[in-house]
Amino acid sequence: MAATSARTLKLLSIFGIGATLTAEQLATRLGTSVRTVRRDIDTLRELGYEIEAVRGTGGGYRLGPDARLPPVVFDEEQAVATAVALQTVPAVLSGIRENAARALATLHQAMPARSRLHAEAFTVSSARNYWEFPAPPIDAETVRAVGSAINRRHLVRVDYTGDGERPVALTLEPHDLVVWAARWYLVAFDLKGSRWRAMRMDRIQAHAPTHTPFDRRDIPHGDPVAFVMTAPDRGDALADWPCRGSATLALPAATVARYAPGGSIVTSVTETTCRLALGAWSWPGIAGLLLTFDADLTDIEPAELRQALHSLRARIVRGLG
Repeated sequence: MAATSARTLKLLSIFGIGATLTAEQLATRLGTSVRTVRRDIDTLRELGYEIEAVRGTGGGYRLGPDARLPPVVFDEEQAVATAVALQTVPAVLSGIRENAARALATLHQAMPARSRLHAEAFTVSSARNYWEFPAPPIDAETVRAVGSAINRRHLVRVDYTGDGERPVALTLEPHDLVVWAARWYLVAFDLKGSRWRAMRMDRIQAHAPTHTPFDRRDIPHGDPVAFVMTAPDRGDALADWPCRGSATLALPAATVARYAPGGSIVTSVTETTCRLALGAWSWPGIAGLLLTFDADLTDIEPAELRQALHSLRARIVRGLG
């Protein structure tokens, strides 16, 4: 009976994500048979939970729109994920450390002893490697204000500070928040500029709510993540490396922007070429990064970077010989 209750509780938590899943998919997640899944669904229905059966292509089972889950339904995997998230969120959001610590303590107190031991095993300390230059922590209130405008489909007024620029007042249609390469971006349509923009959240200062509705548009590429990843003009700044250089690559800016390391700048030159400015801990390090694009290089600056490429060529010739 205990195993059955635990399995039914996990099934309820799976339904809590809002997805429609087939009996076969549910059986795989629970590690049981389809017959057992259907029996557990009947159990949940007897307990008063509205579990809908969706027919046709893409059908399966889902939680009904009026169904309400218990206040906390965590299995051990969810408890670990939540504990790790609460420990790492202060690294990307400022003004939230104390609240995250209190939430983590509350979570630990509400867990059964076994789940608490699993969660406490994941004590996270932050570290940075040579290639990681995340943005400064973002004010949690800014994320709350912008996220609320996205959910309500309301225009948002912000002050946006570009690299080395004064803040510019903008009125935006906010569509999505994207976290990519340790940075938060807002995908928005700039009404004054009549263009889509990927904007660094750490450079945004939100004003009071406008309460002005707007209709959602189709995002370029049909996906906010793809748009941010391929947008050369996303407000990134050149990271403070010991060595910094640049070169023109025979590749489109969108291609280079997708694979350029964090803390680099991509500028479109023509439809088929762009300029990449980047840094590393050594000149050969920059040279090696440029070579990974497997494209012709021109206008290489500075002289130290050109010398590093000459040295690498000599070493490669010797190695091949």
